[in-house]
Amino acid sequence: MERASRLLILILALITWGGAAAAPQVVTSIAPIHNLVHGVMEGVAEPVRLVPPGASPHTYRLRPSDMGRLHEADVAVWIGPEMESFLVRPLATAPQELVRVSLMEDADLIVHPRREGGLWEHRAHGDGDARGHDDPGHDHRDVDTHVWLSPENAARITRHVAAVLARTDPDNAQRYRANRDRILEDLETLDAQIAKRLAPVRERPFIVFHDAYQYFERHYDLNPAGSITLDPSRSVGARRIHEIRGRIRGAGALCVFVEPQFEPDLVHTLVEGTDARTGVLDPLGAELPPGVESYYRLLRDLADHLVDCLSRDGADSGR
Repeated sequence: MERASRLLILILALITWGGAAAAPQVVTSIAPIHNLVHGVMEGVAEPVRLVPPGASPHTYRLRPSDMGRLHEADVAVWIGPEMESFLVRPLATAPQELVRVSLMEDADLIVHPRREGGLWEHRAHGDGDARGHDDPGHDHRDVDTHVWLSPENAARITRHVAAVLARTDPDNAQRYRANRDRILEDLETLDAQIAKRLAPVRERPFIVFHDAYQYFERHYDLNPAGSITLDPSRSVGARRIHEIRGRIRGAGALCVFVEPQFEPDLVHTLVEGTDARTGVLDPLGAELPPGVESYYRLLRDLADHLVDCLSRDGADSGR
């Protein structure tokens, strides 16, 4: 009798195990999106990231192994063709059953127009501000796609991804929703902390290497004076350097920020003979380990590096 009971329990366990759906295979594009999706999937499975550390989504090309992962995936999450153009054709030829999540199209994000000119004329925050997807004039070719640097957009991405995964994998829907709620709470706390940290330097002008930070700048009401280039893949000529040095002096820019993967020596040339300091901003956090904590650290690091450079003598850095 005992042996029969054990056999029945074993059979039921095998039936349950065999009938349970496997966790979905999810592919993501860049580090910040991967880290948010990773947080939503915590306790279920880990997503795969296509763009490796040190690579730019603007110039990356898929390897054969990437194509294999894409064709085996159940869900693919990317920002859209304006950011990750390398994914346009592979996604078009991927299996029809692949769930394609284009965040610019699907997640109801806050979006801002691209700013004009490498040393854009700084506009008031109410002028040409956010446009939603219900705007009939909305054209993603004219939209800044660095959408992940807004905590509000991070919350919208989290909500949307959790909803997609809950529909795709209903067996784990409760887990996705619980992870979503935890991330939203953490983002709210982090947002308040960063706003407080940046408050002492909000009015202080600075110049960035390329125009990647508009969502962060607008969200925290910062005072950017321009960028060195709109296209980081192009070298900066002597005439451009002269224009930027004039802008540094004219705007009273306190800091000029480079990015880890682009020409640090150029920035030292730009600030020579001016009162501006140099700093480093990383819009991707690609070298950070996978996980939603790395998304939080990405935003924290941006705030810390801005405050450290913009604080006149470090005395008001708030550390």
